[in-house]
Amino acid sequence: MRETPDIETSSDSYAQRFSGAAGEYLLSIQQEKIGEALGARFGSTVLDVGGGHGQLVPDLVESGHDVTVLGSSNGCYKRVRQSKGGGDVMLVTGDLLNLPFPDKSFDLVISVRLISHIEDWPRLVHEFCRVARIAIVIDYPSTIGINALTPLLFKVKKGIEKNTRTYKSFSRKELSGELHRNDFCVSGLYPQFLLPMVIHRAMKGALWLRAVEKFCATFGLTRVVGSPVILRADRCEGSWSG
Repeated sequence: MRETPDIETSSDSYAQRFSGAAGEYLLSIQQEKIGEALGARFGSTVLDVGGGHGQLVPDLVESGHDVTVLGSSNGCYKRVRQSKGGGDVMLVTGDLLNLPFPDKSFDLVISVRLISHIEDWPRLVHEFCRVARIAIVIDYPSTIGINALTPLLFKVKKGIEKNTRTYKSFSRKELSGELHRNDFCVSGLYPQFLLPMVIHRAMKGALWLRAVEKFCATFGLTRVVGSPVILRADRCEGSWSG
């Protein structure tokens, strides 16, 4: 049975999770951390897997990259088409766990809001690594810090967010090991928040909470126990060919 969590992520109802002041703030930090992960120009071709939510397309297109978005169904692209630069993006429908591309088809494979909702996540990692020529960038909820309380707080989170889904959290060691089995090495980790995102949503993006986050980031607390984490991995030295 195919896994298709990106269909939900591409919906208008899901987009409401990132509306208002809180949503704008959460996306701005995500954009900032992804920018740090990408760093200097890495190439020109980018595959955004499960990117029907449209959160990454505008910045990637504006940066001059050749962007392809892969979705599980033809209905995943409404928000991409509506986004800035959406008209310049190639849209491909296919199986997330059997990407319809040859090996090393793209300089970069990028994906957010996806891996934590995939049951066979090692297969997903394998596919990311297979089609990436240079690097991959993904996000994941961490098993450390305040996020470690997720199983205990999920009912509270559900009550506030209404449409939240269950998800898997990862340790750095767990993901690093799987990436290494696919000849990729973690080259950067960029935690986004010290406080769970649900708190920012519950408080409607309160400025004092943003100040708390800035303080924690400035003094290194977020770097140690923050979540979710933007991860970049590059082909390990010695595994490069072509």
